[in-house]
Amino acid sequence: MPHAELRGDSAFIHRLRNYTYTGEDQFTPAYDDRRYDLNKLESVWFIVTPFSTHWRGPAHTFVSFGFADSQYVAISVEARREPGEIYGPVTGLFNRFELIYVVGDERDLIGSRAVYGGYDVYLYPIRTSRERIRALFTEMLTRSNALATKPEFYNTLTNSCTSNVVDHVNHVAPSAVPYGIKTILPGYTDDVAYSLGLIDNSITLEQARQRYKVNERAIRFAADSNFSRRIRE
Repeated sequence: MPHAELRGDSAFIHRLRNYTYTGEDQFTPAYDDRRYDLNKLESVWFIVTPFSTHWRGPAHTFVSFGFADSQYVAISVEARREPGEIYGPVTGLFNRFELIYVVGDERDLIGSRAVYGGYDVYLYPIRTSRERIRALFTEMLTRSNALATKPEFYNTLTNSCTSNVVDHVNHVAPSAVPYGIKTILPGYTDDVAYSLGLIDNSITLEQARQRYKVNERAIRFAADSNFSRRIRE
């Protein structure tokens, strides 16, 4: 599990995941120790990855944070699978998996899904203040640390990828995101963010989805050291 040390304006993240992939289930594990300057934290991005092209509802969502020095760090709330365990939305209802906050490099967390997983990946810039971005980042790291000493079970409905992101956002900005069927079915959470003006709603939702889908760029720049910047071009 990752561990973060927050000291003044610095965040030291230990065991940040940075796998290298040659296929969805073929990878070389790697973990880094990195330092981030919180004064340079300037953006937050919401990622939606539907599991199916036939029905948008089931999906994985997570967030990524951007810094002025072109560093990005993604945080993904997931079911912590032990060897031999296979995740499923139904099995996720019955205390089968522990909860983990995966803190990792975007080329790992986004690239593995967009390039090798065959999933559509939508990367939306969120409209909010730098103060709230920093509060969200530090709160998520703090909760990640807490799970190391006080584990929790993952639950598809009440303690999942999306429910935790919504909880964090509403803690930083009370009642910012209402709970409902579109947060229970996370493939529609970009619709919620769009209706609230958290993502660009000067265009239609379908236009926003087309604009912020990053698969083609992720495939093109999968091996690029500037992967995060390239997929945003």
